[in-house]
Amino acid sequence: MTDCIFYGGKGGVGKTTCAAATALKLAAAGRETLVVSTDPAHSLADSLEADIGSEPTELAAPVSLERSDTATAPAANTDPAGGLWAVEIDPETQRERYEKLARALAADLRSAGISLSDAEVKRLFATGAPAGSDEIAALDLLVEYVDAGKWDTIVFDTAPTGHTLRLFDMPEVLGLALETARSLRGQAKRIGNAARTAVLGPMSMMTGNSDDEDESLEAFQARLERARDLLVDPARTEFRVVLTPESMAISESERLVDRLREAGVPVERLLVNRVLEDPYEGCPRCRSRRERHEARLATVRSTFPDLEVVTLPELEGEVRGRESLAVIAERVPA
Repeated sequence: MTDCIFYGGKGGVGKTTCAAATALKLAAAGRETLVVSTDPAHSLADSLEADIGSEPTELAAPVSLERSDTATAPAANTDPAGGLWAVEIDPETQRERYEKLARALAADLRSAGISLSDAEVKRLFATGAPAGSDEIAALDLLVEYVDAGKWDTIVFDTAPTGHTLRLFDMPEVLGLALETARSLRGQAKRIGNAARTAVLGPMSMMTGNSDDEDESLEAFQARLERARDLLVDPARTEFRVVLTPESMAISESERLVDRLREAGVPVERLLVNRVLEDPYEGCPRCRSRRERHEARLATVRSTFPDLEVVTLPELEGEVRGRESLAVIAERVPA
């Protein structure tokens, strides 16, 4: 059975770092692990310092997360390790999906006596995939990856908060839309193709005349329902909120936790990233910043008394590559 871990929160708080470090830790512990980026501004490849495409790719990574801090430390093993895989969802994949829907729409129009050329079909999507296609991709791929049965754990580096909320709303919203489409299609079939086109309008792109398309529509809705079941199953899914010790991040995290709980999504932990732990001696500004972080951590704990609070240290420079991620991996829950 595949478990799922989602990382979400305000943009720029370090979700990608947490997701990559968690995936490395799980893989090093012997679990087959896939880390998925659903953020349009991909940085997972940079974080892992690896080439990652739109299909799951097994990464060459050290088996151990132990850092080579001394000259006597063993050299890193470059064999594919611990079953670590990664993928960045490609927006072009969704563009192709919607172009297929456009061709189905063209077929419907032709059946009603309205000619639509291939060039005109392409112009329907000249500006790219419709809004929400990235969330649809994330949910569709979630079910696909879980059903593959290849990984013990799938770690999702989700988009910033606003996109994340839309992702979790998508199964319910699209489920209702598809039910409406099916109902309207049935009515339209009884009154003829011309009336069907007039009634459905843009929604006709999600319907068709053939039994195969009927089955495809039902299969798509079934996948959305399965995605919803996975998202709200505490035995298989955990959503971890990442924030920094800043007032705005705390406020936004509070809204996110409330919204996720309203949707029935399990939230058990908060990860407070970039906490200054060892200020330089003789640096009053550093000590002041450390005191401010301690005060914000106290606020986090009082705001979320029922959640585990995990603190992650502030590191110098960018967190990129195995050695930097190993510091974070030591602290993130497995």
